[in-house]
Amino acid sequence: MINYNANISIQERTENFAIRVIKAYFELNKRPFDDAAKILSKQFLRSGTSIGANCSEAKYAQSNKDFINKYSIALKEANETIYWIKIMIKSELVSK
Repeated sequence: MINYNANISIQERTENFAIRVIKAYFELNKRPFDDAAKILSKQFLRSGTSIGANCSEAKYAQSNKDFINKYSIALKEANETIYWIKIMIKSELVSK
C-alpha cells in the first residue's frame, strides 16, 4: 500500500514515483518479442521520470517565471504519464 504522507516534499515524492516507473519499465521489458510493451514502456519511462527532473530543476529556478515554467512542464509530463498508464491498461498490457 502507498503511504501518502503530506510531510514528504514534492521532490521526494516525484523521486519515489520515478523509481516505481523505472521498476515497472524493467518488468514490462522482460516480455520477449513484445514490441508494444517496449515502445509504450519507453514513453512511460521518459514522461514518468521527467516529472521529478523538472521539479528538481524548479528548486533552483532563477526567477518566479522559471519556477512556474518548470512546474508547468512537470504537470504536462504527469498528464502524459497518466495517458500512457491508461493506454497500457486499456490495451491489457498491464492490469488495473
